[in-house]
Amino acid sequence: TVSAADLAGRVVNSRTGESIDAATVRMVERDQAMATGTDGGFRFADMSHRGSLLCLPSGIHGWQPADATALSVADFDKVLAEAGKIEILLVGMGKELRPLPAALRAALKQAGISADPMSTGAAVRTYNVLLAEDRAVAAALVAVD
Repeated sequence: TVSAADLAGRVVNSRTGESIDAATVRMVERDQAMATGTDGGFRFADMSHRGSLLCLPSGIHGWQPADATALSVADFDKVLAEAGKIEILLVGMGKELRPLPAALRAALKQAGISADPMSTGAAVRTYNVLLAEDRAVAAALVAVD
Protein backbone atom coordinates (compact mmCIF):
# COMPACT_ATOMS: atom_id res chain seq x y z
CA THR A 1 0.00 0.00 0.00
CA VAL A 2 1.23 3.47 -0.87
CA SER A 3 0.17 6.37 1.32
CA ALA A 4 -1.30 9.51 -0.21
CA ALA A 5 1.56 11.47 1.36
CA ASP A 6 4.00 9.42 -0.72
CA LEU A 7 2.13 10.46 -3.87
CA ALA A 8 1.31 14.08 -3.04
CA GLY A 9 0.76 15.94 -6.27
CA ARG A 10 1.56 12.89 -8.42
CA VAL A 11 -1.90 11.36 -8.81
CA VAL A 12 -4.81 13.31 -10.25
CA ASN A 13 -8.34 12.53 -11.30
CA SER A 14 -8.10 12.72 -15.10
CA ARG A 15 -11.75 13.80 -15.38
CA THR A 16 -11.64 16.69 -12.92
CA GLY A 17 -7.93 17.46 -12.81
CA GLU A 18 -8.04 17.45 -8.99
CA SER A 19 -5.37 15.76 -6.88
CA ILE A 20 -6.39 12.48 -5.33
CA ASP A 21 -5.86 12.70 -1.57
CA ALA A 22 -7.27 9.35 -0.45
CA ALA A 23 -5.72 7.65 2.56
CA THR A 24 -4.39 4.95 0.27
CA VAL A 25 -3.71 5.00 -3.46
CA ARG A 26 -3.23 1.61 -4.99
CA MET A 27 -4.05 0.09 -8.35
CA VAL A 28 -5.89 -3.20 -8.02
CA GLU A 29 -7.43 -5.57 -10.48
CA ARG A 30 -11.20 -5.51 -10.52
CA ASP A 31 -11.78 -8.54 -8.25
CA GLN A 32 -12.70 -11.75 -10.08
CA ALA A 33 -14.42 -9.89 -12.92
CA MET A 34 -11.13 -8.81 -14.44
CA ALA A 35 -9.50 -12.15 -13.83
CA THR A 36 -12.29 -13.85 -15.77
CA GLY A 37 -12.33 -11.14 -18.43
CA THR A 38 -15.95 -10.13 -17.94
CA ASP A 39 -15.56 -6.49 -16.86
CA GLY A 40 -12.29 -4.81 -17.82
CA GLY A 41 -11.29 -2.04 -15.50
CA PHE A 42 -9.38 -0.93 -12.44
CA ARG A 43 -9.91 0.45 -8.96
CA PHE A 44 -7.65 3.05 -7.37
CA ALA A 45 -7.99 5.64 -4.59
CA ASP A 46 -11.57 4.54 -3.81
CA MET A 47 -12.53 5.14 -7.44
CA SER A 48 -12.93 2.86 -10.41
CA HIS A 49 -12.32 3.17 -14.12
CA ARG A 50 -13.66 0.97 -16.88
CA GLY A 51 -11.25 0.75 -19.79
CA SER A 52 -7.53 1.07 -20.31
CA LEU A 53 -5.27 3.39 -18.28
CA LEU A 54 -1.98 5.26 -18.45
CA CYS A 55 -0.38 5.66 -15.03
CA LEU A 56 2.16 8.46 -15.42
CA PRO A 57 4.06 10.83 -13.14
CA SER A 58 1.47 13.51 -14.04
CA GLY A 59 -1.46 11.33 -12.99
CA ILE A 60 -3.72 8.46 -13.96
CA HIS A 61 -5.36 8.97 -17.35
CA GLY A 62 -7.97 7.10 -19.36
CA TRP A 63 -6.29 5.59 -22.43
CA GLN A 64 -7.74 4.41 -25.71
CA PRO A 65 -5.07 2.83 -27.90
CA ALA A 66 -6.16 2.65 -31.54
CA ASP A 67 -5.68 -1.14 -31.55
CA ALA A 68 -4.83 -2.81 -28.25
CA THR A 69 -3.47 -5.85 -30.09
CA ALA A 70 -1.12 -3.73 -32.25
CA LEU A 71 0.14 -0.83 -30.13
CA SER A 72 1.79 2.06 -31.98
CA VAL A 73 4.18 4.87 -31.11
CA ALA A 74 1.26 7.33 -31.36
CA ASP A 75 -0.54 5.43 -28.57
CA PHE A 76 2.36 6.38 -26.28
CA ASP A 77 2.58 10.13 -27.00
CA LYS A 78 1.76 11.01 -23.37
CA VAL A 79 4.38 8.56 -22.11
CA LEU A 80 7.05 9.98 -24.42
CA ALA A 81 6.15 13.53 -23.36
CA GLU A 82 7.04 12.58 -19.77
CA ALA A 83 10.09 10.45 -20.64
CA GLY A 84 12.41 12.48 -18.41
CA LYS A 85 10.47 11.31 -15.35
CA ILE A 86 10.10 7.64 -16.37
CA GLU A 87 12.75 4.92 -16.20
CA ILE A 88 10.52 1.86 -16.39
CA LEU A 89 7.31 1.46 -18.37
CA LEU A 90 5.20 -1.59 -17.59
CA VAL A 91 2.92 -2.44 -20.50
CA GLY A 92 -0.06 -4.56 -19.53
CA MET A 93 -0.94 -6.27 -22.81
CA GLY A 94 -4.26 -7.81 -21.73
CA LYS A 95 -4.65 -11.42 -20.66
CA GLU A 96 -1.53 -12.67 -22.38
CA LEU A 97 1.98 -11.46 -23.03
CA ARG A 98 2.68 -10.14 -26.52
CA PRO A 99 5.89 -8.50 -27.67
CA LEU A 100 5.94 -4.77 -28.27
CA PRO A 101 6.21 -3.75 -31.93
CA ALA A 102 9.81 -2.98 -32.93
CA ALA A 103 9.08 0.68 -33.78
CA LEU A 104 7.50 1.26 -30.37
CA ARG A 105 10.31 -0.47 -28.49
CA ALA A 106 12.86 1.64 -30.44
CA ALA A 107 11.02 4.93 -29.69
CA LEU A 108 10.85 4.13 -25.98
CA LYS A 109 14.51 3.09 -25.88
CA GLN A 110 15.54 6.30 -27.66
CA ALA A 111 13.62 8.24 -24.99
CA GLY A 112 15.54 6.39 -22.24
CA ILE A 113 12.59 4.27 -21.13
CA SER A 114 12.95 0.55 -20.41
CA ALA A 115 9.70 -1.12 -21.50
CA ASP A 116 8.52 -4.41 -20.04
CA PRO A 117 5.46 -6.02 -21.65
CA MET A 118 3.49 -8.50 -19.54
CA SER A 119 -0.09 -9.48 -18.83
CA THR A 120 -2.18 -6.65 -17.40
CA GLY A 121 -2.61 -8.42 -14.05
CA ALA A 122 1.15 -8.82 -13.68
CA ALA A 123 1.69 -5.18 -14.72
CA VAL A 124 -0.73 -3.93 -12.04
CA ARG A 125 0.99 -5.97 -9.33
CA THR A 126 4.48 -4.92 -10.46
CA TYR A 127 3.43 -1.26 -10.70
CA ASN A 128 2.26 -1.34 -7.06
CA VAL A 129 5.58 -2.78 -5.88
CA LEU A 130 7.76 -0.36 -7.87
CA LEU A 131 5.64 2.64 -6.91
CA ALA A 132 5.94 1.67 -3.24
CA GLU A 133 9.72 1.56 -3.73
CA ASP A 134 9.54 5.14 -5.09
CA ARG A 135 10.87 4.05 -8.49
CA ALA A 136 10.42 6.18 -11.63
CA VAL A 137 7.74 3.86 -13.00
CA ALA A 138 4.80 4.30 -15.35
CA ALA A 139 2.26 1.82 -16.67
CA ALA A 140 0.19 1.46 -19.81
CA LEU A 141 -2.59 -0.96 -18.92
CA VAL A 142 -4.82 -2.49 -21.57
CA ALA A 143 -8.10 -3.42 -19.90
CA VAL A 144 -9.18 -7.05 -20.08
CA ASP A 145 -12.72 -7.29 -21.48
